[in-house]
Amino acid sequence: MAYLLPSDFVTKMVDAGESKIYMSTRDTIIRAYMAGAILALAAVFAITVAVQTGVFLIGAILFPVGFCMLYLMGFDLLTGVFMLTPLAWLARRPGVTWPQILRNWGLVFVGNFAGALTVAIMMSFVFTMGFNTDGGAIAAKVSSIGEARTLGYAKYGFEGWMTIFIRGMLCNWMVSMGVVGAMVSTHVSGKVIAMWMPIMLFFFMAFEHSVVNMFLFPFSLIMGGDFSVVDYLIWNEIPTALGNLVGGLAFTGLTLYTTHYRTKPKRKLTETAAPMGDNVIAK
Repeated sequence: MAYLLPSDFVTKMVDAGESKIYMSTRDTIIRAYMAGAILALAAVFAITVAVQTGVFLIGAILFPVGFCMLYLMGFDLLTGVFMLTPLAWLARRPGVTWPQILRNWGLVFVGNFAGALTVAIMMSFVFTMGFNTDGGAIAAKVSSIGEARTLGYAKYGFEGWMTIFIRGMLCNWMVSMGVVGAMVSTHVSGKVIAMWMPIMLFFFMAFEHSVVNMFLFPFSLIMGGDFSVVDYLIWNEIPTALGNLVGGLAFTGLTLYTTHYRTKPKRKLTETAAPMGDNVIAK
């Protein structure tokens, strides 16, 4: 069967959340590291395509290739576990507690960041010929992104911070739909199509993804971006991660869990009197 019914794939979501809680520390970090690295490589690929073609839409169309690869390999993003692990707690799976959920989130964060940072350093070296040149148009583009999405928000104060938070919510609404998309089909082609659509949408709309930003901002700093690590954390990574948590859990996880896992009994309709017009005897 190529397509799973919602009641079936939501059960898989709960099972996946429970499985991640029981996963060993080593495996959690390895899978998170590879996910962060692959997503970072996909981000620089998409930016390169956009800069060289001058058409950002082409970069957005191609970016999901990284997301599809990492989920087909069974790797984990922070945005995904934000949505999956609390569902196992809601379903009262044994051993799933909030300390264990927070442990998983912490390990995945560390692994994602390490993987993304590794690719940032490697690509910086490649673009600058071992830090001997300026990196060209791509480095300049990423540096401008880093400044615009930190200092550009900071100048608006609290409203700017909330803008990042909301963009983070919208991002993980779509990214979580991509995570679910990997579970709706038993065929690789079906999984890829279901993952591709929401990921393309979030990237083109420039919503804020905490793991993508773990690559973009360190890369931008290495390339000479005019902002600090503190700017990155306060005016991007922290509100983005919080927005990712709220958006993925509220808009995707809880809605699917509530209506397809905790489905209410169907309504029982009683027979009602026929409309008066139906009882009129023709004369």
